[in-house]
Amino acid sequence: MATKIRLARGGSNKRPTYSIVVADARMPRDGRFLEKLGTYSPLLPKDSEHRVKLDLERTQHWLATGAEPTDRVKRMLEAAGALPKTERKNPKKGVPGKKATARAKEKDAKAAAAAEAAAAPAPAAEPAVEEASAE
Repeated sequence: MATKIRLARGGSNKRPTYSIVVADARMPRDGRFLEKLGTYSPLLPKDSEHRVKLDLERTQHWLATGAEPTDRVKRMLEAAGALPKTERKNPKKGVPGKKATARAKEKDAKAAAAAEAAAAPAPAAEPAVEEASAE
């Protein structure tokens, strides 16, 4: 039997609360589970101690028996110190998208045109005042 440590959603519309549960991988997300390990309240501030509540002793037991945590639960367990931190690979992190690169090129072209116009010598205007005084 493949067991997973995952989140089961509760709460009302637009007010989610999650239970951290151990469930058979074949069961539905909010369906039958084997044991409830804790809770997660995403609406609370990130520095709140009540945001994630977890029974670490039981979590360690289930990890030892082969339960596989989902990605989100794995991050919570890493933050709690139950699992070692893993390095994640995201090679495209910080690379701007197509529209952003197009905007940057357009902005650079405008800046270059403005710099060119400022650097070019302005045509010298003949003093019109002197001509009027000469007559």
